[in-house]
Amino acid sequence: MPVVEKIGRRSCVPIIYTRGTHYEVGFDVGRTFSGLIQNFLATYDLLNKEYLPLYETEAGRKAYQETLDCVRQNFPQYVKELQGTADGAKVPFHKLFLLHMDEILPNTTARKSNPNPNGCSTVCCNYPEKEFLGHTEDALAEILNNIYFVSAHIIADSPQGRWKVTEEKFTSLCYAGHLPGFTMSYNHHGLVYSVNIIKAKTLASGKTPRHFLTRALLAGENFARAQQILRDAGCGAGDGVSINMTFLRQEGDRLFHNAELAPAAGPGAAESVLSVLTASPHEHMFHANKYLRLKVPEVGGAIVTSSDRRQAAFMKFPVPRSKEDIEAILGDQSDREFSIFREESDDDYVKTVAVGIFDCVARTWSIYTGNPKTSEPVVVLPIQLKTESR
Repeated sequence: MPVVEKIGRRSCVPIIYTRGTHYEVGFDVGRTFSGLIQNFLATYDLLNKEYLPLYETEAGRKAYQETLDCVRQNFPQYVKELQGTADGAKVPFHKLFLLHMDEILPNTTARKSNPNPNGCSTVCCNYPEKEFLGHTEDALAEILNNIYFVSAHIIADSPQGRWKVTEEKFTSLCYAGHLPGFTMSYNHHGLVYSVNIIKAKTLASGKTPRHFLTRALLAGENFARAQQILRDAGCGAGDGVSINMTFLRQEGDRLFHNAELAPAAGPGAAESVLSVLTASPHEHMFHANKYLRLKVPEVGGAIVTSSDRRQAAFMKFPVPRSKEDIEAILGDQSDREFSIFREESDDDYVKTVAVGIFDCVARTWSIYTGNPKTSEPVVVLPIQLKTESR
């Protein structure tokens, strides 16, 4: 059985620039990062020890197929993109799709939930000339060093999917083999966002996995469309998630929004449950991996405890008013068991695989592979927006 390479934390995040159809972009991503994708699939325990065995059962195959059918109906372009990634990387499509179903399969077939504290922390700072969205990308240890940027320009011959999208241009930090949009990203309309998973207790197959809703956000032109995408009326989400976002081109004052999303609830439900909190000027907010407003049953256990402890650590800081303040918060390790920046030893089950800070005034995106309190960003990317003439 392959094991995770003991190569330490690398100061490296590769990037691909690609243009084409959804399939072509996916193929180029798969071909370019085939080594990372193949290594990740070989060493990812949840896939090999839980998702694939369930996929081989009658109930598992049924849940897989009805979820795939749902996504094909509403977002066929992203299924083609994922197929391109599978083909380019020379890996089976069903393994990649199982990554995108994530905990839907064990939850709906084996009534099993994973309480492990794999999640992220996000802080938004909204003060005059100090407008930041900072995010720790926390994931299971196998993800460490298996990440890359995708900077893509997709132009379709005809409107694609339920939102009739003809053009997408974005840059997104991606886990190996995953569609863009699930971690932290921006698009050429000026949408900047990060993602926190939330583990609702009851999930649903035959609904839209959060991975596909966050992928669809990369085409969002404004806040109204972003909410429409997340509500997913007519189908609804299959699992829970929290989105932290702002639009760099919005009129008036800077606003940051946190959207908590829960699975479509109850028999026949066909729309996600959504709650939005807005941070106006002279405000800030923090979000981890539990519902703060929606009254939705959660898995509980370590992920909720971790979220509470990270929230408590955040509350001890002064009001964040600078990039240095954001770095201090996201690099905090004062809680030795459930720190905001996660890495105490090589054997930690969950690690912070990257930290990102979006500067909404300078329009830059700084990415750190180490603790931002003690390391420099490995890259500072300009946020490039669509010109008015296009």
